[in-house]
Amino acid sequence: MFRTILVPLFILVTMLGHLSAAPRTASAAEPLNVVVTLPVLKDWVQQIGGSHVHVVSLMTGYESEHTYSPKPSDLVAVRKATLLFQVGAGLEVWVSSLVKNAGNASLQVVTTSKDIELIPDHPESTADAHTHHHAGGNPHVWLDPSAAATMVQHISKAMADADPAHAAEYRSNTADYLQALLRVQAESLERLKKVPNRAVIVHHPAWPYFARRYDLQIAGTILTQPGGEPSARHLHTLIDAIKRGHIRVIISEVQLNQKVPQLLARETGAHIAVLTTLPGGLPGTETYLDMLRYNVLQLAHALEQT
Repeated sequence: MFRTILVPLFILVTMLGHLSAAPRTASAAEPLNVVVTLPVLKDWVQQIGGSHVHVVSLMTGYESEHTYSPKPSDLVAVRKATLLFQVGAGLEVWVSSLVKNAGNASLQVVTTSKDIELIPDHPESTADAHTHHHAGGNPHVWLDPSAAATMVQHISKAMADADPAHAAEYRSNTADYLQALLRVQAESLERLKKVPNRAVIVHHPAWPYFARRYDLQIAGTILTQPGGEPSARHLHTLIDAIKRGHIRVIISEVQLNQKVPQLLARETGAHIAVLTTLPGGLPGTETYLDMLRYNVLQLAHALEQT
């Protein structure tokens, strides 16, 4: 599953007289400065780089990636970085202006969703006239562990290219991590294998890759536009769909307001499974593997209650 990473034949030489804030290639005494947009990317950088990297995540895991507003400290971090990892696919629309304002000409921005086939965004068959769609497809690719493996390899290659002195170690760490990811994916697939009634309602359109990997059916979405609120007519449509389809689970997210899922649960008797799309969003989800285990376990418990 792991692809061999070619180490460049040259080593970037640090120019004399440059500003202390300017990014530099990592040496034995100085870690590689990396900025990431999301905590999931930070976890992967740390798993691959260990003590050879210093990584800053612009988001903590409690915010919505769609509506995040960069802070002055984010600008400083990007100004000092050698690498910036983003998911891409239209998710972090605020990154381009942040990078431009940072004025870091040598910064390399790496899109980790490259080479992953995106699932198209589909409009809900509801009365809401305005739905939010990402150009090219849904960007929440990391919630599928197989897509996560591709993202990890993009990160590993970029780090090895930027820091050739530790490239062999990065490759070794990546191979070990990909094996651990395969084991957790197999365990989680087995855990959800026999649950009844695999149809769910989701809070916002973050779950199509997860649903495809774990053979779930998304029967409706509460929020069709980030930052918006569902109309009364849309809520009535969802309530009707839940009752007619005997749908017993609503997947919500800790990053979102729980008011509407609670309303739907009261009206229909459905169970709410509060999951997280980002590591650190809930206790016990500090790493990607922890998050994957947690989400699958909570969802399995909710589905089994039916």
